Amino acid sequence: MSPVDPVDARGRVLDSAELLFAGKGFDSVTLRDIASAIGLTHAALYYHFPGGKEELFAEVMERNIRRHGAGLAAAMLAGGPSLRGKLRGAAAWLLSQPPMDLIRMAETDLKALPPEAARRLMDLVYELILRKLQSEIEAARASGEVGACDPGLLAGGLLGLVESLHSVPVAIVGRDRYAMGCELIDVILKGIDYREEHHAGS
Repeated sequence: MSPVDPVDARGRVLDSAELLFAGKGFDSVTLRDIASAIGLTHAALYYHFPGGKEELFAEVMERNIRRHGAGLAAAMLAGGPSLRGKLRGAAAWLLSQPPMDLIRMAETDLKALPPEAARRLMDLVYELILRKLQSEIEAARASGEVGACDPGLLAGGLLGLVESLHSVPVAIVGRDRYAMGCELIDVILKGIDYREEHHAGS
């Protein structure tokens, strides 16, 4: 029997843990769940992650955020020079990946970590994901491609709206998630031509 490559074993642990944490959240996943999913002993898991579940979760999340950041940047670049194209590229990337569930992450999962680890992960989300979206909106505002707006608010709102499409039952709605994402982007960019005078008497 050939020896197990420790680097490969560590990667398998991270892959398995990411799937479990993404599906159930930090509190509902145990180290035994992760170990049994890939055929390791509980003790072997501690060999790779002596800090236990907290250390493993923090590393899983950092890897996930960095992967999302790199994928998002590449997808926006591939979307072309227009802000609409860049945002559609962002939507295509986000909807091709498992949902990040940033609300659960902020409200539940990160509270189980030491404050400095939680802060580092939230800073990464801002720097690699939110800030990337925000900077493209800022550039479009500066060039006159879009009018006055709050780029930070739009970046956060866009991310939340697109991520929420993961929960839409496509089979029932009968629409592709990416198509819905593009429509939401158009609403953000162009509005829905609301006509208040139609309700002036109500």
